[in-house]
Amino acid sequence: MNENLEAVIREICQKYANDSARMMDIVRDVQASMGGVSKVAMKAIAAAVGVAQVEVESVVSFYAHLSSESKGKVVIRLCNDFIDRMFGANRVAETFEKEFGIKFGETTDDGLVSLEYTPCIGMCDQPPAALINDRIVTWLSTDMASRIAKAIKEEGNIDKLNLPNGDGNNSHPLVNSMVHNNLREKGDMIFANFVPGAALKNAIAETPVECIKNVKASRLRGRGGAGFPTGMKWEFTRGADGDEKYVLCNADEGEPGTFKDRVILTEAPELMFEGMTVAGYAIGAQSGVVYLRGEYQYLTDFLNDVLQKRRDAGLLGKNILGKEGFNFDIRIQMGAGAYICGEETALISSCEGLRGDPKNRPPFPAQKGYLGKPTSVNNVETFCAVAKIMEKGAPWFAQKGSTGSAGLKLFSVSGDCKKPGVYELPFGTTVKELLQKVGAEDAIAVQVGGACGITVAPNDFDKEICYDHLATGGSVMVFGPGRDLLELAHSFMEFFEEESCGYCTPCRVGNTLLKRRLEYIIEGKGTPEDLIYMETLGNTIKHTSRCGLGQTSANPVLTTLQNFRSLYESKVKPSVDGLQPSFSLDKAVGLSEEIVGRKSIHHHD
Repeated sequence: MNENLEAVIREICQKYANDSARMMDIVRDVQASMGGVSKVAMKAIAAAVGVAQVEVESVVSFYAHLSSESKGKVVIRLCNDFIDRMFGANRVAETFEKEFGIKFGETTDDGLVSLEYTPCIGMCDQPPAALINDRIVTWLSTDMASRIAKAIKEEGNIDKLNLPNGDGNNSHPLVNSMVHNNLREKGDMIFANFVPGAALKNAIAETPVECIKNVKASRLRGRGGAGFPTGMKWEFTRGADGDEKYVLCNADEGEPGTFKDRVILTEAPELMFEGMTVAGYAIGAQSGVVYLRGEYQYLTDFLNDVLQKRRDAGLLGKNILGKEGFNFDIRIQMGAGAYICGEETALISSCEGLRGDPKNRPPFPAQKGYLGKPTSVNNVETFCAVAKIMEKGAPWFAQKGSTGSAGLKLFSVSGDCKKPGVYELPFGTTVKELLQKVGAEDAIAVQVGGACGITVAPNDFDKEICYDHLATGGSVMVFGPGRDLLELAHSFMEFFEEESCGYCTPCRVGNTLLKRRLEYIIEGKGTPEDLIYMETLGNTIKHTSRCGLGQTSANPVLTTLQNFRSLYESKVKPSVDGLQPSFSLDKAVGLSEEIVGRKSIHHHD
């Protein structure tokens, strides 16, 4: 083994105390240092932290941003989700391919550039967007792509392009990002004035049990989409056996069309950290972890600086605010590109240095979570709401929103609208009211809840967005006249096929079969029986999959079938002989013709 490589890896592993639970940090650092995590590097890491090499390899092979092969000095990850394609991502891709002389998925011969596609990077309000190494570039055009390519070829980076900084803390010296907040409407909660420590002072004036009672009285439900009562989750965690407990913050917003957590992390991280600290006090935890999606790497220095300032102010660390025995601190755990890690048990696996595989339930995280200890996993927005509840009081929060969904909600709005961005509105706002605010009165469909949500038709625009009607973690995608909703469903199915962890058969195989049958219909090869087949298969996937991804992955097909059935019916036709017209002899022999270098001779009936 190369002595220099071994020394570098040994130093990186020692930085994380040779702890295999910090495997994500170790392999990320190795890749940043060496361009990839080779088999030789895996062997050295395994030896240093005391695990089998296959365990290191399982991590490296699982996450999209990690690779066993060296990537280019500059990695361009272009977002190719449906929203970005609506606004020209394909043209940008063609420009990059032409400029660098390679296809996406390839690296230039000189090792300078790798081109990769990636799903949603949290920038759907400013598409098309790309990650260039860890730097975000938004509102890409073909001209900008050419400028980027020229700078990389001449300088090896894009530093001299002097890309403009965005608004707010995007211009902070520790951020320096061209990302814009697009914060269109502020309520009196997340982005209202907040004095650090105010919520904590009120919390520690009560017992932890009283603190949990207040959260329960507020009727706060988790803001990640599932809507489980936050106070109840904390109560279960506090009451679980074991003195060592953990607070985990899910900042892995990978749902297509969602970016509201990005704005919180940029403009209101103190509120989130304060909510986590309140949770630590309430459940009796001393450690908190923010699981931050790899696409938000550009915010880490800023967030760590905020954490340090809170330590310096006595809001984190030992005996917080002079409360004897109240010890709590927070660290940031980076992800590496895996949508499944938004599922709480998969997130826990990743925090433990493993593949992002969901865990069997029961036991639930409240009983046996991070490192096998009782753990409460909550969303970024949920912790912010907790801080405001402790500052303003449970009655103040509970009287907002609708009957079954208390409080305000952040909505990430993108697509065919005049004012895409983040809106803080009460639960109970109708789709129609939201469309009026964002300038999209001509919408033909609205996707509420991201790719796994519901494709809402115009006759349902009077429905309320809340847990009892249209539930959402925040994503609202708007589609105007001329958009192909079957292509939209196909795009989402491609996403789920790619992002499935592959553990269970219904999700791993079912999503592929569902996508293929949808392709038949789009190509005009489907029959009316295919619609029944897709409904049956979709519901089978929904009810037999192991985790939340598979339980919702069929929704793009199921909800468009329900709400836009005429689009499907216009594509299918009865079969004369009971067989699908899906086989093409010309297509089947195409590869053979390429190999032999001549056209085949065959006859059609």
